[in-house]
Amino acid sequence: MRFQTPLVPATLIRRYKRFLADCRLEDGQEVTAHCANPGSMMGLADPGTRIWLEPNDDPKKKLKYGWRLVDHGGGHFTGVDTSVPNKALRVALQAGEIAELAAYKSVRAEVKYGQNSRIDFLLTQPGLPDAYVEVKSVTLSRQPGLAEFPDSVTARGTKHLLELAAMARAGHRAIMFYLVQRTDCQRFALAADIDPAYAAAFEQARRAGVEYLTRSTRIMPTEITIAEAL
Repeated sequence: MRFQTPLVPATLIRRYKRFLADCRLEDGQEVTAHCANPGSMMGLADPGTRIWLEPNDDPKKKLKYGWRLVDHGGGHFTGVDTSVPNKALRVALQAGEIAELAAYKSVRAEVKYGQNSRIDFLLTQPGLPDAYVEVKSVTLSRQPGLAEFPDSVTARGTKHLLELAAMARAGHRAIMFYLVQRTDCQRFALAADIDPAYAAAFEQARRAGVEYLTRSTRIMPTEITIAEAL
């Protein structure tokens, strides 16, 4: 998935109200950027962090910049926009690039299911069970090389796991897809100490037949693409 406009480097001054970030551009100008991430962003939002912003000239948008990347140096990045995994996965699914799901030719997004929920993707193909795919963005890393989810308590995430379990019990395929938006991690684990309820729901879902897939990403200030399995 390519960014719509070229990203520009900046320095984070502060993140606040979850969705706002004051930043300093390289020319010294201070701007406020939209932060499309409702999570804690643990370890990613320290003042002074080098980041990358996406400018826009959309008159309908109040903020003219969106925070897209954290730059760790050495060519490593973290993608902080939680809408990116869905966009990137949709491209990959439609291209048949996810081997475990490549047999499905119909890809529908945001389909109603469960109790007042929408599944990120519903995959269908004659002769195959319907596949319900939920996507999560993984950005937390507390140990070198290890990516973890979640970075804060997520009651919504727990609900999604339980609804996937119900789909699996009903005879459908149900998949939890974790996309690691970090280029400095080669392993994945659940952060059970942060949200024990989520970890318990994950085990319950796994026993019910829910599959889980993890993929790494290739990230540059021009694009984010799905890479190999972790």
